[in-house]
Amino acid sequence: MEFALASAIGLLTAAGVYLLLRARSFDLILGLTLLSYATNLLIFTSGGLTPGKPPVLRDDVPTTLAHYTDPLPQALVLTAIVIAFAMTAVSIVIAMRSRADNGSDHVDGDAGEQAFRRDEQRRHDDARARETRGGGE
Repeated sequence: MEFALASAIGLLTAAGVYLLLRARSFDLILGLTLLSYATNLLIFTSGGLTPGKPPVLRDDVPTTLAHYTDPLPQALVLTAIVIAFAMTAVSIVIAMRSRADNGSDHVDGDAGEQAFRRDEQRRHDDARARETRGGGE
């Protein structure tokens, strides 16, 4: 169980960082969302995984700590979920406004997208030139 959760946290973090490094606003929002999910899982697992034990008092369960799980990580995760929803909503509104103002979803606006496309075209041209020189020799 711990290995599966650790793997899920690692995958979510890797995917989130990859999406953050792309220069598109939608990818940025998706990356932040994946990182918030990874953080929530990390906080949740920090309290220890104790299946079958309730976090709040019940009438049919004895009131000793051995019969309950720690409710603090669950409360922290619930708070983090609410904050992540608010952050995502604000990010979406900012991204939509940025796209409307700049005409592009590139994080640097239309000028940044054009510079990115020029750099990509230059890299492709250089690669073709190297391939042509290498193939003729």
